[in-house]
Amino acid sequence: MIKEYVLKNYKKMLREPEGQLSHPFLVPGSVYANQLWDWDSWLTNVALRQFVEDDIRPYERGCVLNFLEHIDEMGRIPLQITSNSILPGGLHNPEKKLNMHKPCLAQHAAFLIKQDEGDAEWIRPYFGDLLRFMDCYRANFRHENGLYFWHDDAAIGVDNDPSTFYRPADSSGSIYLNCMMYMELEAVCYIGKRLDVDVSDYKAEQENLKKSVQEHCYDEKDGMYYSVDLNLLPITDKWHQGAPRHWDCLIQRIGCWSGFLALWSGIATQEQAERMVKENLLDEKAFWAPFGVRTLSKYEKMYVVKPSGNPSCWLGPIWGVSNYMVFRGLIRYGFFDEAKELAEKTVFLLEQDLQQTGELHEYYDPESGKPMINPGFQNWNLLSLNMLAWLNNEKVVEEFSYE
Repeated sequence: MIKEYVLKNYKKMLREPEGQLSHPFLVPGSVYANQLWDWDSWLTNVALRQFVEDDIRPYERGCVLNFLEHIDEMGRIPLQITSNSILPGGLHNPEKKLNMHKPCLAQHAAFLIKQDEGDAEWIRPYFGDLLRFMDCYRANFRHENGLYFWHDDAAIGVDNDPSTFYRPADSSGSIYLNCMMYMELEAVCYIGKRLDVDVSDYKAEQENLKKSVQEHCYDEKDGMYYSVDLNLLPITDKWHQGAPRHWDCLIQRIGCWSGFLALWSGIATQEQAERMVKENLLDEKAFWAPFGVRTLSKYEKMYVVKPSGNPSCWLGPIWGVSNYMVFRGLIRYGFFDEAKELAEKTVFLLEQDLQQTGELHEYYDPESGKPMINPGFQNWNLLSLNMLAWLNNEKVVEEFSYE
């Protein structure tokens, strides 16, 4: 049923060049007009490669190239582009600090290169810009302890994640952001090797980032990875000179699905993974729901399931993308039974939606599977076909990884 739906509808996601989008590109679904989004286009592309037999490489590569052509003098790249605007607006104002494209642009390019048997020549003219983008993150969004942070909560992807939502500027050492950055650095190194460019500095940064995330974001008490608070006052107060603080961040014990990205990215040790899955993920009062993984633990006081847009609700509802990325992390660490159960829940959820409404939606109620908002939303929901291929022991298309 899902295959029939996506084969009928996926071409609605293909867009031709228009205005300041000079290359063909992908949109998240039929409900979007001409908006090129960052991590949406990347993971939607991973899903399309699972079932599309047509050659759509101009649209796939166009997603990456359209973004790289909008890099500013600081190395910043927008997180959304339309024919006549960029988000965030004012990106080319060096006086204004703004969130930018999430660290998945190199991953998108590396995915396409790997899928196309290592052909990286199409990205060669832009690789210097991709490195400037990485350098911009390191120069402007990296704490002295090695962790990366959001500037604010604007368009971070997981819109109202409490570790970032309504938090002070430059304070959120997001586990989501840092796990994404770890894989982004890996992707940069892969592309650099394909192009015979020295990327040893980025490999060293990746290794240092892993150490920082393991040191600061893993909580031995809970057996879980968390975001951290970087909003600490400088050590200048004379009243504290006798015993100044010896820590540079505070762990935020907020049970959020993005902690499991430490499995997806490979940052967690095997011992940590065992605890994360057994003590946290499989707790039915916390994350493990009838239709997948709650995006916020049900123990949290912020937990709520309701339809909302701008921000979309990540305070408990089931999303196709979070189910998928946790699924991939489970496979990476050998939790095949749990991965199978999660994949089956996801496929059943979307089949139920198609049976009852004839459409897919943006997110769902964890207990009933009831769709919450945005009929016609395809995007990451299509990753259910990658999960289905794994369930059926068929060839699986996966996002970029050296493994």
